[in-house]
Formats: sequence, structure tokens, C-alpha cells
Amino acid sequence: MPDVVLPASVAVVILGLTASASWGAADFGGGWLSRRAPLLGVLLATQLTGLVVAFVAANVRGEPALRTEDLGWAVLSGLLASVGLVGLYGGLAVGRMGIVAPVTGLIVTSIPVVAGTLLQGLPGPITLAGIGLAIVAVVVVSLSPGDDTAGPSGLRYALVAGVGLGLTTITVSRFGEGMVFAPLAAMRIVEGLVFVAVVLVRRPRWRLGRSAWPWVAGVGVLDLLGNGAYVAATQTGALAVAAVLSSLYPVVTVLLATVLLHERLGRLHSIGIVLAGIAIAVIAGGSGA
Repeated sequence: MPDVVLPASVAVVILGLTASASWGAADFGGGWLSRRAPLLGVLLATQLTGLVVAFVAANVRGEPALRTEDLGWAVLSGLLASVGLVGLYGGLAVGRMGIVAPVTGLIVTSIPVVAGTLLQGLPGPITLAGIGLAIVAVVVVSLSPGDDTAGPSGLRYALVAGVGLGLTTITVSRFGEGMVFAPLAAMRIVEGLVFVAVVLVRRPRWRLGRSAWPWVAGVGVLDLLGNGAYVAATQTGALAVAAVLSSLYPVVTVLLATVLLHERLGRLHSIGIVLAGIAIAVIAGGSGA
């Protein structure tokens, strides 16, 4: 049977949505774990898991050694992602997932959309309409007041996370064609070194109990899968389309928090989720036009 090759317009949609689902599940799991285990321990363990999986995947794919340019982008991406992950997991741990995830997602969506428009020009009118609708969906979810008795919102953490991870989505899109897991492995090394340095300097609690490791490993694999799908999406289609679709991950986080943690799904959350579904359909239709 001949290999089935998807059109680039279809592949970028599938890869973007795969990144969104993986990141949304990973963020929920990371935030949930950070409420029960030391934040730095969770971050260190997830990056270690991601490093192992990325190294194996790079060798299975036969990716070549990193060029100097790719290594530079990987190091910068690792530094930016470290800041973003501390903000995101910290916010999800102390704040409300229904606020931290959407606000982070809004910023993460906006930064690469602007960059993609400047670097690659505007997409087609239908796709552009879908992108606008997706941004509106994340804004609507972010505006949900949530439950005022549920504790701090974690908004400050979300702002830090959004800027750090938003800039990361641009830097990882600069990896060379076909380079996916090798630069991601280098990113994980940088992130791990940053977190180790924080542990050595500040000496916070970081050791994880044995029971936490399977869950942490799962989060690490999901996060790497999301990163890999996103990098592949940016190499397949327009940066703006890949970024918007992958940045719908707050919808997944909010749904998981609603189902598993019984956080309230308000009217605006519901409207935002519906708008996100419509946006996906419009972007997919526009990309395939």
C-alpha cells in the first residue's frame, strides 16, 4: 500500500490540534501535581522525562546533529520556556486553572500571530476569520469571573507564563527543516540546568515521592508530544495557523478541571468553548480552500 501523504493545509490543522490537546492535558496534570508536590521537583522530573523521550525520538527519526544555528535557537527557547513554565505551573498550583490557563493561552496565541503576520503575511480571508474567532474564544474564556471564593486567581503568574511561552513559540519555529526532537532535547537540557541552578541557589523543597513519578512522567511525555507536534506544524504550514490552533489548549485544561476537579464551568467558559470549536472548523475549511 502506498504511503498516504496529507496535504500541508490538512497536516498543519491536525498537528496544531494535536499540540493543543497534548499541552492542555499536560498543563492540567502539571498544575494538579504542583498542588501536591514541590513545583521545582515537578518541573525537573517532567523535563528529564522529556529529554529521554526526545533523545530516543531524534535517533529513531535519524535527525542529524544540531547545527550551530539550531543549537542557538534551542538554548534561547529553553531559557524562555523555563520562565514560562515556572509562571504557568506556579499559577496553576496556587491559582484557578479556569483563569490561569486561558489568560496564558491568550498571550501565547497573540504573540506568534503577530510575528507570523509580519514574517509571512496575512493568511486567506476565511483562515483569518477563523484566527480572529479563535482569539475571541480565548478572550471570552479568560473573561469568565469564576468562583470568587475559590482562592487567588493566579493572574500575575499567567502574564509571566504567557510572555515566556509566547516568545518560545516563535523561537522554536526557527528550527531547521526536519529538525524536531534533536533541538527539543537540547531545550530540555537547558531547562533542566536552569531548574537545577534554582534548586542549588534557593534550596527549596524539590524531592518527589515515589507515587508521583508515574504521573510526572506522563506529563513530561504529553508536554514533549505537544512541542513536537507544534514544531512540525510550523514547518508544515503558516505560523499563525499553527500557533492559533495549538494555543486552544486552555479549552482542554478548563474542561479537564471542570470534569475532574469540579471547577465551575460558567456561561462565558461555555460560550468560549463553543466559539473555539467553530473557529477550528473555520480555520480547517479556510486552510483547505
